Amino acid sequence: MTPTDGRRLRRIPNWLIATGAGVVALALLVGIVIMSTGQGRPRGRAVAVPPPQSAPVVEPPPDVSAWPRWGVTHTEFSGDAEREEVVETASHLLARVPLVQNQHIMGWGADNPEPVRGKYDFRNLDRRVRFMARSQALPVITLCCAPDWMKGGADGHTDWNALEAPPNRENFDDFAKLAATVARRYPTVEHFMVWNEFKGFWNSATNRWDAEAYTELYNKVYTALKKVNGNIKVGGPYIPIVSDKNGRASELQGAWGVVDQRDLDAVEYWMRNKKGADFIVVDGASMTRDAGAYPDDFAALAKFGAVTTWLKQKSGGLPVWWAEWYVAPDNADWTEERRTAVQTVAMMEFATSGATTALYWNPQRKPGEDCPGCLWRPGTGEELPMAGVLSGFTKWFPEGVPLVPLTSDNPAVRVLAQERQLVMVNTTDAAVTTTIDGRQFDLRPYEVRWSGRGGA
Repeated sequence: MTPTDGRRLRRIPNWLIATGAGVVALALLVGIVIMSTGQGRPRGRAVAVPPPQSAPVVEPPPDVSAWPRWGVTHTEFSGDAEREEVVETASHLLARVPLVQNQHIMGWGADNPEPVRGKYDFRNLDRRVRFMARSQALPVITLCCAPDWMKGGADGHTDWNALEAPPNRENFDDFAKLAATVARRYPTVEHFMVWNEFKGFWNSATNRWDAEAYTELYNKVYTALKKVNGNIKVGGPYIPIVSDKNGRASELQGAWGVVDQRDLDAVEYWMRNKKGADFIVVDGASMTRDAGAYPDDFAALAKFGAVTTWLKQKSGGLPVWWAEWYVAPDNADWTEERRTAVQTVAMMEFATSGATTALYWNPQRKPGEDCPGCLWRPGTGEELPMAGVLSGFTKWFPEGVPLVPLTSDNPAVRVLAQERQLVMVNTTDAAVTTTIDGRQFDLRPYEVRWSGRGGA
């Protein structure tokens, strides 16, 4: 069982790296002492390698008229490991309007896929792929993370504390071979993202991303996947785009803050040196590192639109994917109504700026645990608010749907519309009245409401 607990492993803020140098030095000294007392002892736990497993046989993805745009990433806990009644309910929630669904190959619900060189354990990944097929997914696989033996660990051991470490450079070819093995095993999956958040590619000595090493890994994986099937779609660099209220000079900034130029430099290096790409992937949060959501929870969301526009311009029009997006700190004490309202307005930003895909990081928990932001209640399968929002956006605002410019006469209400449907959000904690499209609406605090418009 992976230790991610449904939560994403966060990158250490760059500004902490320098100030923590003394702490790092002390930790290294302690580590040397510990290693000297246990030399030769493999890190992590020993893994029993199962006999070879047959690849799962699943139905092909549904035939959809338009790319759904919206989707979810499965984390450690998801519908596949619940009681059968919950599995059925969760798969129905996801299947009622086919969504993009994403799963990592190691971590976030999947065990080490190759604990020993050339010997595989795809049992958990097989189960997730079956669940995605059962719930009518347009499936995506994220090629992260790497088996321990590719990053200095021992054959047959998995150290989950080292999950974020990338493969050693001399093992890049091994990781590309694993990626090709995964692609051959799951022929119904035709979209792959390479790595996750540039994990392990921060260079403390130069105080910047090691985009050169990542791009070398990406190019090897890209080549290996295209040899398996030329129709496979591959994207990178899957880097976090972070921002500050009071940041250094950057070519991308707005009322919501200033993007760290080092993130943009890494993206541009990858663009110039990649062998090819079918889409460009990033992730990020609306919050700044130094001031939280600035100037407020809703205005901060304009960052998503600004970054999407920048990526489209710089990449020459590659489809833009958001692999993860966040609007609140992990410890935010928000009501579910407020959380849903802010997340819905974030999705409006993705739609209006022309993002091709935006994947919701579904933070499911164990049965009985509180589950803010989840799609269903753990242990019961009861639908929670974000499930309806995702289904609604997928039905009415898939990729490429023409938008209709509508506004509210009350600036506290945000609106997104197409010819036949609109969705509105009250961005305040008080009841409001507004007129939209010639009709009056009374909205509860933080209410998200859908309304038909007629049309063809």
